[in-house]
Amino acid sequence: MLRKLAGAAALGAMLVLAACTGKDATPIEGDMALGAPEGAKVTVVEYASVTCSGCAAWNEQVWPQFKARYVDTNKVRFVFREFPTPPQDVAVAGFLLARCAGEEQYFHVVDQIMRALPELHSGTPPRDILLRTAREAGLSEAQFQTCVADPAGVAAMEKRIKAAQDAGVTGTPTFMINGETVSDRSLDGLSQHIDSLLVAK
Repeated sequence: MLRKLAGAAALGAMLVLAACTGKDATPIEGDMALGAPEGAKVTVVEYASVTCSGCAAWNEQVWPQFKARYVDTNKVRFVFREFPTPPQDVAVAGFLLARCAGEEQYFHVVDQIMRALPELHSGTPPRDILLRTAREAGLSEAQFQTCVADPAGVAAMEKRIKAAQDAGVTGTPTFMINGETVSDRSLDGLSQHIDSLLVAK
């Protein structure tokens, strides 16, 4: 089942990179966001993959503090954008599952899949991990099967991959603050950029 997704997802990943403008604070279709409303003074965009170890580490080690400081207080708008990385078919299926679980559960499902990466790396079948996550989110096995094989969902994912590539994204995690790529993704590194923008007139 997951193997069938590889061709479509890889097609999106192999699209030719467009010129990098570096401007990426503008909302795009499919954005998943938390915190301040659209048009906020500061928008932080993270491009990530549920199969990316660096993304999982940031999610576990930095995200809780970042969320408490900036998202829960509505100081910034945090936008999460999907950029599947190898094994890409697993990442695509994971993101499709998160969307099928609904907006209220989206970030929780992404978190659960990332936290299961050690299992994936130790040889646990990806389908077992994803199906368990689906059931925890209230989906049946039949609903899970339909979700991860949905052609419309895969097509929408390809568009999001292309949009990320058009923004110059080549890997994950990539962070942009008000359209500018930030290399230091530690809490202190991100805070330096964010805080200066928050106090600017």
